[in-house]
Amino acid sequence: MTATRPPATNGDGLLTAVDAGSGDGVAPALDPAPEVVEELAADPAYRGLVLGTENEAATPLGFSVYVDPRRYLQLDDVVHVRTTLPDGQAIDVFGIVDELQARQEGVTFTSDVALTREGVLPASTVVSAHVSVTRVEPEIYVPPAPGLPVRIAEGEARETALFFDAMRRSETLLPIGVSRNGEPVYGNLDFLDGGKGAHVNISGISGVATKTSYAMFLLHSLFEGTVLAERRANSKAVIFNVKGEDLLFLDRPSNKLSDEDRKKYAALGLPAKPFASVGLFAPVRDGDMPIPNTGSRQEGVTGFYWTLHEFCERRYLRFLFAESDESAQLADVVEMVAARLVRAANDTPFEGHEGDVTIEGERVTSFAALVEEIELNLVGDADGPANGGVAGRWAGSAASAAATGTLRAFMRRLRAAIPRVGHLLRGGAFATAEDHRITRDRQVTVVDLHRLHDRAQRFVVGVVLDEVMREGESRAGVERPPPHFVVVDELNKYAPREGRSPIKELLLDIAERGRSLGVILIGAQQTASEVEPRIVSNCAFRVVGRLDAAEAQRGEYRFLGAAMRERASLLKPGSMIVQQPEIPVPLLLQFPHPSWATRKSEVASGDDGSGDLDIMSRFDG
Repeated sequence: MTATRPPATNGDGLLTAVDAGSGDGVAPALDPAPEVVEELAADPAYRGLVLGTENEAATPLGFSVYVDPRRYLQLDDVVHVRTTLPDGQAIDVFGIVDELQARQEGVTFTSDVALTREGVLPASTVVSAHVSVTRVEPEIYVPPAPGLPVRIAEGEARETALFFDAMRRSETLLPIGVSRNGEPVYGNLDFLDGGKGAHVNISGISGVATKTSYAMFLLHSLFEGTVLAERRANSKAVIFNVKGEDLLFLDRPSNKLSDEDRKKYAALGLPAKPFASVGLFAPVRDGDMPIPNTGSRQEGVTGFYWTLHEFCERRYLRFLFAESDESAQLADVVEMVAARLVRAANDTPFEGHEGDVTIEGERVTSFAALVEEIELNLVGDADGPANGGVAGRWAGSAASAAATGTLRAFMRRLRAAIPRVGHLLRGGAFATAEDHRITRDRQVTVVDLHRLHDRAQRFVVGVVLDEVMREGESRAGVERPPPHFVVVDELNKYAPREGRSPIKELLLDIAERGRSLGVILIGAQQTASEVEPRIVSNCAFRVVGRLDAAEAQRGEYRFLGAAMRERASLLKPGSMIVQQPEIPVPLLLQFPHPSWATRKSEVASGDDGSGDLDIMSRFDG
């Protein structure tokens, strides 16, 4: 049984009614007028018609589309509609498909689907799509008229819809990935390098969201592409490696790159090769010789530490107390002791070994000895002055203000740092050489932390960030200085939502002031809801990989919208959702597999720069 109804037409003569049934209960649309069929069939970009029903009315910011049954639309398709004002002026409306629905018209009950399938009930299967408007040219915000043809935006139309045309004119096209159909997706460099905005925040489940891989891809696009132009030579990046040896092979080609990945690199105009200029640094092992503590990669890795003199002179003591739960009283003691150490460093003569420091006349050549001198001068010795011992010279009025308990809590934490951080702070004969510094003279500097204790990791991150900001402040006043990127994973550990710490204050300073100094933060974490909100809100680029379903409902992801939040919990590795200021809706994109090795086994044959296996690794505890 087949039921029919008269076709309805809109003002353009395009038919909108659909056939009521067919032999199997699923009916195609009624055929439009022959001349319309011929016109639309000849247009491969045509997809459907603007809807104007009571429940799906078109607005200036969004509209629905009746999808022609001979064509299809999918999520993330970019579409274009041209509407006409009463005075004849043409308005181009562009948008992105963010929702699709398939339904049967002519049935009411759930079980009717079976009867329709059997041909008992007449029904029409229709697909509709919702489109979020991204751009209107010229900017006259009127709704597109129902019945107007909707076409896929291609070529110049797609570039207009996504603002790529403006980026191209200003030469700020930064490749950030490809769409699902392989077309390039760009970001505006002005909102990344400090021109109009800065900073990137990446969220997602660990091991699935590929946060670090995407951060490396962004750096590869910046440094191996052409968007930075003449500033590329002076642009740099510091990366903290906290997960295995993933980033110790950035300068080696990968043997995992497929032909499909090479095509993606070619579509983006990027070379499928490793980073050209990489400096690798790892903490030194315990012992006198500055041997880097790494695993399979030894060649080309420099062991780093700091001298006791640098530690005292630059107030690095505060980074040994970088947990966010430190009390205000303890912070006061840290500041007071740091000031004493600065004075001691300035008063230390430079005869002999420049890495040493003199505390109240005593030459100190190791971190353990420095802790002993601090304790002696802060709280005195066990005998006390009544029994011929020594009273603390530094505490003074602080002993009553901060209380003896706070001073002793300070010393307990400082002594606990000796086995964790002591090998990174050296004096004596082995502290005079200059080959122990994290020099940052290469374009990409990798600071390996994965074998360090959490407290030592915090110390190194704090010290390096402090040095980067000092260098940035030396460029203050320079108009648009070359960007210096810092990649910080586990951002929630260093800048948690609650509490205060020296590292958190540094990261806040970078987020709020770093743009003017050319210091750009690329931060990553599993949960943005656990990061200091002021840091996240200052990031011009917000990137999301696979998200936990509960985390996706937090307010920090409101920019995604309801549909994108649901999709975020389904994303596969290599797919990201990117929000940038110039484009009003988030974009789903994919990025190619790294063209550099992420472990020793991925290094391309004949280009193994890892050297011999580390013969000491078997003794690591």
